Amino acid sequence: MKNQKSLSWRLLIACVGGLMALGASLSASAQTVIENVSSSIQGGVEVVRIDFSQPLTAVPPGFTVQTPARIALDVPGATNGLGRSSVELNQGNLRSVNVVTAGDRTRLVLNLKAPTGYKAQVEGKSLLVSLEPVAVASTAPSAGQSAFAESRNRDAQPIKDLDFRRGADAAGRVQVELPSNQVGVDIKQQGQQLVVEFLRSTLPEGLRRRLDVSDFGTPVQTVTTFQAGDRVRMVIEPKGQWEHSAYQSDTQFVVEVRPLRVDPNKLSQGPGFTGEKLSLNFQNIEVRSLLQVIADFTNFNIVTSDSVSGAVTLRLKDVPWDQALDIILQAKGLGMRKSGNVLWIAPKDEIAAKEKLDLESRNAIQSLEQVRTQSFQLNYTKAAEIAAQITAGTGAARILSPRGSVIAEPRTNQLFVTDIPSRIEQVQSLISQLDIAVPQVLIEARIVEASDTFGKSLGVRLGGFPITVNGGRNSMFGPTYIGPNFDQQNPPVLGDNVGTTAGDFVNLPSLGVGGFAPASFAVSLFESRLTRLLNLEISALEADGKGKLVSSPRIVTADKTKALIEQGTEFPYQQATSSGATSVAFRRATLKLEVTPQITPEGNIILDLDISKDSRGETTAAGIAINTKHIRTQVLVDNGGTVVIGGIFELAEAETETKVPLLGDIPALGNLFKNRARTANKQEMLVFITPKMIADRSAAR
Repeated sequence: MKNQKSLSWRLLIACVGGLMALGASLSASAQTVIENVSSSIQGGVEVVRIDFSQPLTAVPPGFTVQTPARIALDVPGATNGLGRSSVELNQGNLRSVNVVTAGDRTRLVLNLKAPTGYKAQVEGKSLLVSLEPVAVASTAPSAGQSAFAESRNRDAQPIKDLDFRRGADAAGRVQVELPSNQVGVDIKQQGQQLVVEFLRSTLPEGLRRRLDVSDFGTPVQTVTTFQAGDRVRMVIEPKGQWEHSAYQSDTQFVVEVRPLRVDPNKLSQGPGFTGEKLSLNFQNIEVRSLLQVIADFTNFNIVTSDSVSGAVTLRLKDVPWDQALDIILQAKGLGMRKSGNVLWIAPKDEIAAKEKLDLESRNAIQSLEQVRTQSFQLNYTKAAEIAAQITAGTGAARILSPRGSVIAEPRTNQLFVTDIPSRIEQVQSLISQLDIAVPQVLIEARIVEASDTFGKSLGVRLGGFPITVNGGRNSMFGPTYIGPNFDQQNPPVLGDNVGTTAGDFVNLPSLGVGGFAPASFAVSLFESRLTRLLNLEISALEADGKGKLVSSPRIVTADKTKALIEQGTEFPYQQATSSGATSVAFRRATLKLEVTPQITPEGNIILDLDISKDSRGETTAAGIAINTKHIRTQVLVDNGGTVVIGGIFELAEAETETKVPLLGDIPALGNLFKNRARTANKQEMLVFITPKMIADRSAAR
């Protein structure tokens, strides 16, 4: 409030120089005396009446101020005849009227309760100022009120989720998923902390944590969320100069903390024009006097060049003062340079000429300034790499001056810079930004290979000996017969050599599947005299197999640094040389993971992946074949998330049938003259990738 009073008094004496300049052209005998100031309400409109000793020749120029609410009118050639400088009225929107005389001009300042417009007219010896009705007050919370949204939910509801992201221009975004759009929110700044409270809410145990987000490169360092009574409290701790904004879209609430970009040539920091609003209404006023009005309204001191001249007619309403100043400068072709709280205003050509002269003077001083040498100990970066960046570039892009030099010492990883002090400070600033710990990423891959095989085979062998040669019993069949061909040393046994001694006339046995031999069942049929026999052997096999192979290579690497991990076997083979001799070469069958991670500003991870899974194949005349499976891709993955980057699925089915023509087509009995086999092989490979940023170095161990 004290600053507002001082600001209003500075505003009362604004344009004193302009008033005196314009007053010099007036005759001393034309002065007018202010005799009375009063106010009344006429037809619902507040009217301020100022009585003069003689009629005014024209309506005096004036302007309005929003904060504090003021209306100022400058009456040339007038003096204060009231005997006091302030008149208390307290009627309607009008508080009081201040009368200040400067030289041969008098300023009338109407102190209002709320900003409003006005209309002035001359009526005889009086000046009537009609105040426009004050607009209906807004229901939005005032600047000092911390409520963002009122609470409309009856029962406490749990917060669903909260997250932190890096937004555009290095802004930190805290995203909260609310249970409904009825949750009340309070936002207030306490010192360097930003406190957000969610009314009538609860916080699940999984969300009660402290997030360290300093590695994201935003002003936000930590975000702490905890339960406080019937509300959830979130404490955001930024650093440096920052500004914040908040908005809610349905159930998503976002607080964005942005770094405050300080531009020394900008009057007010932040996007666009952010100065306090004012209204100006001047007819043909001197530019130097108008600039003095701006100086009195702000906290800046304005130094105007002697070459600034001319007059301007200006009417502005509810315009930020920095925009009003920009309008004035653009209208008169003027430029501005800022140094602390002092503004130097001059024609643009004059400013450019002075800056050129200052630059030439600084360059001349640098050529005579004494150089010094300073050493820098590097911790995370190689000294040779920093030296190459410092010496790179030419002209204005070069950091070192023409007299500067740099030496990199690889043994101690130190940098020795010789240059003038101002350039050494720039080198030190550059090193502090480059010599930092690079974030590390743990990449884990899981390569899963699954197989499912099934085989089924059915076959028969059919043979017989229809009659013996001598018409008697079968000389090779039966242990009870002793004839001319009977071998006493090796007597035959019933069932020996069934189907082979008698002779096979159908031989379609079952084939093994998957390296397994089939099972068989054999029978022999013969008549009572043992002169005829029939042999039957049935073989069958059904095989079912399942297999699973999991490979899990993992590796830790720095951001934007390629890493490789490989395991496998080298198989030798012979190859011919140019001389005709042979030499031994090797083919590799390895499991290889090659990856280059890149951490995005939002905290996600981009991965350049090259994954190979080789295995030994068939052995050929030229050497050993290698079965290869290879994936090369680039993916974007959330920190700690898992993504399937590729998969190969193979299905091989085969069904064969071998039979004796015609006989194999006989219903039912035809199965004795057939061989059937059916196989089905399934193989599938999937590759899973999970990257994680390592915030704590101990986690890598």
